[in-house]
Amino acid sequence: MKIIKIVPLFFGHSIVARLALALFLVDPCRAETVGEVSDEAALRDEARKIFKGKVEPFVNKYCVKCHGSRAKAGINLQSALKNPNGESAALHWKKAAANVKVHDMPPDDASKIPSGEERRQFIEWVGKIKYLAPRDPGPFVIRRLTKTEYANTLRDLYGVNESIADSLPEEVVGEGFLNSVSPLQSELFLGIANQVVEQVMAPEGQVPAAVQKRLFGEPPTQGSDLRKEARKVARSLARDAYRRPPSDAELDVLVDVYDLARDNELNQSAAFGLMLKAVLVSPQFLFITPAGEPESKEKIVLLDDHRLASRLSYFLWSAPPDAELAALADQGKLHKPDVLKTQVERLLKDARSRALFDGFGAQWLRVNELDGQVFDLKTFPQMTPVLRAAMMEEARLFFESIVRENQIVVRFVDSDYTFLNEPLAKVYGLEQSVRGPKMRRVKLENPNRGGILGMPAVLAATSFPNRTSPVRRGVWVLEQVLGDRVPPPPPDIPELEEQDHKEVEGLTLRQRTELHQSEANCRNCHKVLDPIGFGLENFDAIGRWREKNDEGLAIDSGGKLSNGKGFSSPAELKGLLARREADLARNLTKRLMAYALGRQLEGYDQIVVDRLLAKVAKDKYRVRSIIVEVITSYLFTHRRI
Repeated sequence: MKIIKIVPLFFGHSIVARLALALFLVDPCRAETVGEVSDEAALRDEARKIFKGKVEPFVNKYCVKCHGSRAKAGINLQSALKNPNGESAALHWKKAAANVKVHDMPPDDASKIPSGEERRQFIEWVGKIKYLAPRDPGPFVIRRLTKTEYANTLRDLYGVNESIADSLPEEVVGEGFLNSVSPLQSELFLGIANQVVEQVMAPEGQVPAAVQKRLFGEPPTQGSDLRKEARKVARSLARDAYRRPPSDAELDVLVDVYDLARDNELNQSAAFGLMLKAVLVSPQFLFITPAGEPESKEKIVLLDDHRLASRLSYFLWSAPPDAELAALADQGKLHKPDVLKTQVERLLKDARSRALFDGFGAQWLRVNELDGQVFDLKTFPQMTPVLRAAMMEEARLFFESIVRENQIVVRFVDSDYTFLNEPLAKVYGLEQSVRGPKMRRVKLENPNRGGILGMPAVLAATSFPNRTSPVRRGVWVLEQVLGDRVPPPPPDIPELEEQDHKEVEGLTLRQRTELHQSEANCRNCHKVLDPIGFGLENFDAIGRWREKNDEGLAIDSGGKLSNGKGFSSPAELKGLLARREADLARNLTKRLMAYALGRQLEGYDQIVVDRLLAKVAKDKYRVRSIIVEVITSYLFTHRRI
């Protein structure tokens, strides 16, 4: 048999490269019908008045001297004033509000200092800039399948083990992340495609495997129109791999590949295998794309049903649409609200929905950083691969339980159960009641435990190799739990480990950390961060409870939140955070929406989130309800052309 090599489509001049030309040759979408929102015009008028009458004077008085055209610290408020709702302006406003909130801007030595009330009002005013945005769902973000999505897709379509994609590099996904394909990766994808074909195709002369029969049908009978059969096979292969019906142009490309194989004296089966290989290196397979431009003058359109099915399945399963989703998309029924909600509930009940934690939950909680976290094994010999795996599994099972049971969002912070096996139970001090390697649900009696703040995976991921980090933990609570933006530290301030040893000799970690507050550039942020971080100081670097710190002194876990509410233990800190259910829900919703869309939220996105939260508030911010509302939202189901 002659061997035909398919060069990677990103470089070569072979016929397979023609697949790239078909990237946007797809079916048009339906036009959108959008109901008018009665209060939007009034809110927009109010926002214009507030911006002109309040925000502009504040910025001109206190900010533009340093943050005008020079853009000190990366904040250019001069350009933001000219186009307050521009894409670049949104980040500047966020940074400005965060710095004003913690009194970092203007600095204490500035010639003009706003009052506390002026600061509060500025933050409130900036929050209204979103109402200047036009009604817009944003563009559809074209991105490459992640390593996990790619592996799951090969598994579901061709029955191969997910480990076939292990050679691909890891990547980070989420808001604003846009994938591409490097030359090295294109070679890897081609190599994996070769492996898939080898596993799918039975050796010549042997009975075809079941998956081979499913993909290519029975061997053609004598007298059959082989090219017609090839086009039929091409249509089936492309429908599954491209996650939509292929265009005639795309089928022509695949049939050309078939013809090339036959011209080189490959038999029918081998020619089909070459078509499959061409499909697997095509951009239509490797990338998640929108439909082609619809035949409409509208600038905002419904996402077509097939792209909606893909967006939904890759969001919740990190896998392609199954037969039921694909059938609904073919029938044009998926956009119907009741149908879409039913499908969301079905997908969430399926075991494959655990991918939502792996793709979103682990990033949100930042426990995905645990794999790369280095620990001093002399100090923490318990931190074995087995214990790390148990920590991650606890976080996964806990996240899944809240979603599956549609619990209120507060349960992420304050719950009375978790999932443990014997190695992890030792961290909790429960080794007498939990035996064996199997993870199981365990009721917790200690009020300091329960929820993500007392979870070893979180506590370990926010620690240093040999000790805790109150600052890291404080930042984590503010950003990951409450959704506050924490300004980055000044570049010239040393880490605790770099402090003058003579100056800090004999000081506790708390006292050394408080030294940062003596620095004018650090004081305001650390006043907010440090109390929260030290509120979790009873947990050591791998999450074990302790009464004394590394110096052998009794731990002081007391502090105050920025609103003046005090606490004296992790349990009391959790209780205070649990009362901020609206903030917890908003943060989770915004992160879920950004992850689902693959981009940062800005402008009109924030208005959609506001309305979504108003709906789920009536249901006490139940988590599965939030997910359903995200998926059925205007942002998820529409796109800008």
